Amino acid sequence: MDKATHLIEFETMLLGRHLYLNSPRARAGGRLERSAYILLSRIRMEGPMSIGQLSDAFGLDASTLNRQTAAMLRGGLVERIPDPDGGIARKFRITAEGARRLDTHRGESVRALEKVMANWDPEEVAAFAGFLKRFNTDIESLDERPWPRP
Repeated sequence: MDKATHLIEFETMLLGRHLYLNSPRARAGGRLERSAYILLSRIRMEGPMSIGQLSDAFGLDASTLNRQTAAMLRGGLVERIPDPDGGIARKFRITAEGARRLDTHRGESVRALEKVMANWDPEEVAAFAGFLKRFNTDIESLDERPWPRP
């Protein structure tokens, strides 16, 4: 593992594990499923989305998205609405409960990151954020699926 890219692969694998598993709510089973967290984040940023739009955004097949959105519907996280633009496809809109759970989940994640980086200089935190953004946007460019950013 002497190549920097091997180290990056290893560390990103651990990062994904740590970010999700280290919250007390995740251990207690009260945290959003990873797929729900990601889908709700995207729907909140872009507004109501159809299965086709979600498929284009994530590169997932309709059957996978149907399973994920069905679970979110059952959980009261999204609701199915007519297309606000008059199209024939129904769209998924985040509910008040979905927004509340997303905000709670995100807040827990931010607090956990703040705890991890409590001894970092603000410049180090900003540099790390910049590198992560660049890393993600370069992945999105290769995949031709840019993620909307605030």
